[in-house]
Amino acid sequence: MRVLMLSKACLVGAYQTKLEAIARLPGVALTAIVPPSWDDPDGRVTLERRYTEGYELLVDPIRFNGRYHTYYFPRLPQRLAQLRPDIVHIDEEPYNLATWLALRAARAAGAKTLFFSWQNIARSYPLPFSLMERQVLAGVDYAIMGNQEAVGVWQSKGYAGPYQVIPQFGVDPDLFAPPPTRDPGRAFIIGSANRRLAPEKGVDLLLRAAAELPGVWRLHVAGEGPALPSLRRLADELGIAARVHFDGPIPSTQVPAYLRELDALVLTSRTLPSWKEQFGRVLVEAMACGVPVIGSRSGEIPHVIGDAGLTVPEEDIDALRNGLLQLMQDDALRRELSRRGRQRVLERFTQAQIAAATVDVYRRMLPRSEEK
Repeated sequence: MRVLMLSKACLVGAYQTKLEAIARLPGVALTAIVPPSWDDPDGRVTLERRYTEGYELLVDPIRFNGRYHTYYFPRLPQRLAQLRPDIVHIDEEPYNLATWLALRAARAAGAKTLFFSWQNIARSYPLPFSLMERQVLAGVDYAIMGNQEAVGVWQSKGYAGPYQVIPQFGVDPDLFAPPPTRDPGRAFIIGSANRRLAPEKGVDLLLRAAAELPGVWRLHVAGEGPALPSLRRLADELGIAARVHFDGPIPSTQVPAYLRELDALVLTSRTLPSWKEQFGRVLVEAMACGVPVIGSRSGEIPHVIGDAGLTVPEEDIDALRNGLLQLMQDDALRRELSRRGRQRVLERFTQAQIAAATVDVYRRMLPRSEEK
């Protein structure tokens, strides 16, 4: 079968391992189209060509770069005529112009379509986006939902077609692997690794919880964004600025090494009226590296962690501090959560498993007589 995937997310080198994993599966000829860059609010993301074996990675221009709702690939109709795919995998939410235009072009070319969605809060959009959303939900052949709550969101908005819950990306367990040893005599290193530092990520809660921890510890905060100045001020106010290291954004290819230095990874997301945690990819990356994790109970986080880490109520600084104390003081617990976390990733969240589940969806979309 010939599959064409449209994905601005696959600009990121580490995410391309999923494309290699899809291409390794029998009977799949994969082409991925990405833009040359994406103008994210926190800075431009440019293409990293890192993992490109077994499939074709094409770079096409986009219009309205950086505008999530209105960007699109103007050359897509020509690409469809050239590539003649059986399936067009639209790695976008169904209310976006890129999805609506891709669906129309793919149907005109005789290809089947699917979209991907993280959306775990039901939102209403003005015209023309509400109309595009309805038409996509009525016309698409399949949907992949990134989390459990997205299913209810799209069914409540009228989607009645087939779907599968599959995270957008997994991890490569060879890249994200535990270090050979950890120095038992060093300070206890706590980590927070978010690409975007914003209030909803709750890093302020982690600073307040850490401020009253005993013993020798350090806190490393990765990422950049609008919350960074206030977090620096808070560290000063709490008297822990010397122990808190703001490390800035970490390139995707350096994330495994960054995580392997940690003794605990904390994701303290807080639910807001317009946002809740959709997955928490850094959790599975840390778990794959054998790093014990603590997460708040926002959105998908408890489903990701399961029994392989600690979860705490949102906004509960005391519970977060107690969880950190447990990990600092109980070597056996830390080792057990390290083992469970790695095992959970190997069982559920590798790129190979995500790829296999995705290709299974492709096969369901095509009668055997249409597979080529």
